[in-house]
Amino acid sequence: MSDDDSPPQPRPSLETLIGRALRLRCPRCGEGKLFKGWFTMPERCSECRLKYERASGYFLGAAYINYGLTAVMLTVTYFSLRFGFHLSNRQLAAPLAGFCIIVPLMLFRFARALWLAIDCHID
Repeated sequence: MSDDDSPPQPRPSLETLIGRALRLRCPRCGEGKLFKGWFTMPERCSECRLKYERASGYFLGAAYINYGLTAVMLTVTYFSLRFGFHLSNRQLAAPLAGFCIIVPLMLFRFARALWLAIDCHID
């Protein structure tokens, strides 16, 4: 995963990489911030200079992570509300539609961070 001239560093464990992803930090050094705004990433880590987006379409895997997490959360929420609170589908339609809009936006940064962590672990 070295796209720069920095010396090679020991490979962090998967647990460390996931922890860094959940803190939205660089998977390589754990120091640099992954985002400079809600949706904007710098080109490189400010500390170790790791290039975040390595190619066009690189973060497509992050979209799959985001979609999968949203689908699982939606399914659990639907069945919990439908059968736990006996709400009708009509009562659930609008709130769950809102859920499908808000949750992916909330997970966007974490999905990208997890994708970088997975790539760092594999590469």
